[in-house]
Amino acid sequence: MTNNPLSNPSFSKLFAAQIIALVGTGLSTVALSLLAYDMAGGRAGTVLGIALAFKMVAYVFFAPIIGGIVHRISRKVFLISMDVLRAIIVLLMPFVSEIWHIYVLIFLLNLFSAGFKPVFQAVIPDILNNDEQYGKALAYSRVAYDLENILSPTLAGIGLLFFTYSGLFVFNSLAFVISALIIIITLLPKPKPVERSGNFVDEITYGVISYFKTPRLRSLLVLYIGIAVGSSMVIVNTVIYVKDYLMLPDTTLALFFACSGLGSMLMAFTYPVIAKKFDDKTVIQIGILTLAISLFLMSYEPTFSSALINWFLIGAGLSLSQIPAGKIVNMSANPNDRTAYFSAQFSLSHLCWLIGYLAAGQLVYIFGFSYTAVFFACIVSICLIYSVLFWPNEEEENILTHTHTNLTHQHTHKHDDHHQHQHTGSLDDNNHSHEHNHDKITHKHPFHIDIHHQNWPSN
Repeated sequence: MTNNPLSNPSFSKLFAAQIIALVGTGLSTVALSLLAYDMAGGRAGTVLGIALAFKMVAYVFFAPIIGGIVHRISRKVFLISMDVLRAIIVLLMPFVSEIWHIYVLIFLLNLFSAGFKPVFQAVIPDILNNDEQYGKALAYSRVAYDLENILSPTLAGIGLLFFTYSGLFVFNSLAFVISALIIIITLLPKPKPVERSGNFVDEITYGVISYFKTPRLRSLLVLYIGIAVGSSMVIVNTVIYVKDYLMLPDTTLALFFACSGLGSMLMAFTYPVIAKKFDDKTVIQIGILTLAISLFLMSYEPTFSSALINWFLIGAGLSLSQIPAGKIVNMSANPNDRTAYFSAQFSLSHLCWLIGYLAAGQLVYIFGFSYTAVFFACIVSICLIYSVLFWPNEEEENILTHTHTNLTHQHTHKHDDHHQHQHTGSLDDNNHSHEHNHDKITHKHPFHIDIHHQNWPSN
């Protein structure tokens, strides 16, 4: 069996859908900037900042809700619906007449994206059971995001030679429709039945609570604080550095972003080789260390050529620290609960970015570029130290010895290692629900926080 994930027909189709949707989204990013400028003039930056805040609010608050309830419907139908709804929202953009219309549409667009993205991410490990294939798939996904940053502005510039920015919104809408059509013809594996107990609130908070109970995920989230402040420094303040510190023209801004994207893409392409020599925790920590060093160097306000190298290193560090995250989340989740875990990761990581964006903009404005860079470098370093101290050393298989106390509860289940009881009728081999008892037992197996494992073993 080849280890190239693109040899899997289902993944290759989903990957194509992802690239098309991302490039289309990049076109809308350019169009939105021009729309904001048309409507607000010199206040365009403020409008975009508020729109970005609405985007993050949608991501942070609605991803866990969707992750908690999406198991009730078909994943394929859900993904297609999200693409269609996003296509409709984007198509409405050229018709806005008030600034608040932009805020509403951006919020709705990213509300549906908050539903689509984590569910999409959770489907991939169901398709690719081979760990090496899945690692390469995550690297390819990183390349897809970098293509959005590099290819979309180029295509937008070419498109604007022939039509107005409204046409970019139309092309983005078409991209979402094409993505939906590809998903329609893609064979998705049937999801495993989700075991849940409790009320609606328990369901929507399940992923976040389970996430915080998992030591390696707590460490991963702390590292995402470092990732977020480093990324925010680049996204928010590169324009300030280029224009106010280097006194260079607008075209140089694209060069800085291209260097950062190039560093990210290079690490994405080399990750499969790196992953054979280092475990994922080490790879992430190497990326965070690279990010901390780059931010310290950034505080010296380097000259043009040195700054380009620095931005390249920042891109490399951001890529290395983020690519393995999907594997860490996947190994931490019971396969039945992947969507809830990925939704929690999506929500919590974007909360870090929300804080990072606000801090990056305000601190540079108040204290200056150099102070903010060294302060962020210290934050990233503290995050790295935390992960070294508190990310437990563990085997890849995650096999832990633990003890279950006597428990009686009810949920949908089948007869497996945790359910060895008898009853009459045809229920023995099918998923079914009834009150049942678990005797006290000590055993070991790949451990995840789930309905039968509410707390992490202390030893």
